[in-house]
Amino acid sequence: MNAESARGPVRVRIRSFSKSLPMALLIAREAVMNRFRSSLHTFDITEQQWRVLRALAAIDEMEVTALAHVTCLLPASLSRILRDLETRGLIGRRVVPQDRRRALISIAPEGLALIDAVAPFSEAAYAEIADRFGKDRMDELHRLLKELADTLETLPPPGTPKR
Repeated sequence: MNAESARGPVRVRIRSFSKSLPMALLIAREAVMNRFRSSLHTFDITEQQWRVLRALAAIDEMEVTALAHVTCLLPASLSRILRDLETRGLIGRRVVPQDRRRALISIAPEGLALIDAVAPFSEAAYAEIADRFGKDRMDELHRLLKELADTLETLPPPGTPKR
C-alpha cells in the first residue's frame, strides 16, 4: 500500500522534495565531506574543529562572535569546540583587556602543525574532486555559490514585512 492510496492523492502546495535547494545543497555537502572525513578522523579532529582551525590559520586572532559567523557555527557549539581545541593545545584564547567579556582566539603552533599534517590529505581530496568534476566546473560552482550567497545577503531578513 503506497502513501497515495492510504490517504488519497497527495496535494501539497510546495515544490517537489527533489527540487528543494536546501536538500540539494545538503546532499552535495555530504558527498563532498565524504571525501574529507576519513583524513579528519585519522587525525582525531571533527569537521567543526577543522573549520575553526582553518579559519584561524588565515588570521592572527579573531573575536569569538566573528569566528562563529565565518565558520557557520552556533555560538553555543563554538564555545564547546573552542574549549576542546584549547584543552588539546591547538588554539589560544586572550581576553580583551578593555572588555573582559570578549575573547580573542588564535591558532597555536600545534594547531598549525596539525593543519600541515592534514593538508596533503585535504589537497588530495580536492584534486580528486577537481579531476572528476572538472577544474573549470569547480571554479564556476564556487562563483555561483558565492553569487547566490551574496544575492541572498542583499534581501531583507526573513519575516520582514514587504512594503
